[in-house]
Amino acid sequence: MPSSSPLSGKLVTVFGGSGFFGTHVAQALLSRGARLRIAARHPEAAFSLKPLANLGQLQFARCNVLDERSVRACVQGADVVVNLVGSFEGNLMKLMGEAAGTIARAAADEGAGAMVQVSAIGADPDSPTQYAQAKALGEKLVSDAFPGATILRPSIIFGEDDNFLNMFAGLIRMMPALPVFGPESELQLVHVDDCAEAVAIAAENPAKFGGKTYELGGPEKLTMMEINERIAAAQRRRRSFIPMPDALSGAFAALPGTPMGTDQWTLLKQGSTVSGDLPGFKAFGIEPAPLGLYLDRWMTRYRKHGRFSEKLASAGKS
Repeated sequence: MPSSSPLSGKLVTVFGGSGFFGTHVAQALLSRGARLRIAARHPEAAFSLKPLANLGQLQFARCNVLDERSVRACVQGADVVVNLVGSFEGNLMKLMGEAAGTIARAAADEGAGAMVQVSAIGADPDSPTQYAQAKALGEKLVSDAFPGATILRPSIIFGEDDNFLNMFAGLIRMMPALPVFGPESELQLVHVDDCAEAVAIAAENPAKFGGKTYELGGPEKLTMMEINERIAAAQRRRRSFIPMPDALSGAFAALPGTPMGTDQWTLLKQGSTVSGDLPGFKAFGIEPAPLGLYLDRWMTRYRKHGRFSEKLASAGKS
C-alpha cells in the first residue's frame, strides 16, 4: 500500500458496510486515510470501527437501499461509492438487483469518481437461483448507470468471524457424525482481507480497474468434504462424515427453518471457482492466502479444552 493513497481525505460511502465483509473493507479504506460513511440498515453494528478512525474520519448513516431518497442522501458528497449489499432473504431482485442500479445512478448524478460493485462468482441472469439472477441484474444496472464501475466477483469469503466456517465448526464440535451436502462441490475460498484489499485498490485507481469485471478466488480448490475434514482436524476431533445424495440434501434444503435454503444449496452444488476467463487477484498485485494459513489458530476455541488443549497434551507427554 502506498504511503500516500489517492483516497486520502476522500469521502467513501460504503453500502452494507456494517456486515462481516463490510467492516474489513472499512479497515482497508481507513488505513488509506479515506473518510468513511457507513450506510446500512443497522449501522450501529459497525461501531467497533470507531477506535480505528481519526476524529471526523468515520460517520454512520441509517439507510434503506430500497428507498431512493435514503440512498441519495447517503451518496451526497461522496467521491467514491462501494456497494457490498448481499442477502439470501427478502426480495433479492430488488435488494441486490434494482437497488444496485439506484446506488449507481445516485453515484453518477453526484459526480462520484469511482464505484465498486461487489457481486459474486456465478452471477448469471439464466441461473436457476434468484440469488445469482439478482447479482447479475445488479451488475447490469450498475454498468448501465455507471460505466466506469469496477465489478468484483468473489468466491465464498472466509474469515475468523465469518458465518461459513464457523457454522460448520459449531456442528463438528457438537456431532460425532455429520452429513455433508455437495461433498464433491469445489470452492475457492477467499480470505476476507484479500477481498477487502481488492476493493480498496479498485477504489484508488478507477482509471485502471474501472469498467472491468474481476473474479476473485483463493489459491486452492477444496471440496466440501475436504473443508469439513480440515475443520475437524484443526479442532483435534475425530468425526465421521457422510456424503449425502443430492436428492436427499436438496429436499432437506427445501424445508422451512433449515440453516441452508434452496438457493444456497443449488449454489453450493454448482461450486464456486473462477472461470479463468476474467482477470483476478493477480491484476491487483495480491497473492491470495490459503485457508490453511489461519484455520488451525481459528479452530482453537472449538477444541475440547480450547487454548489449554495444547498445554494439557504437552503435560501428558512429560
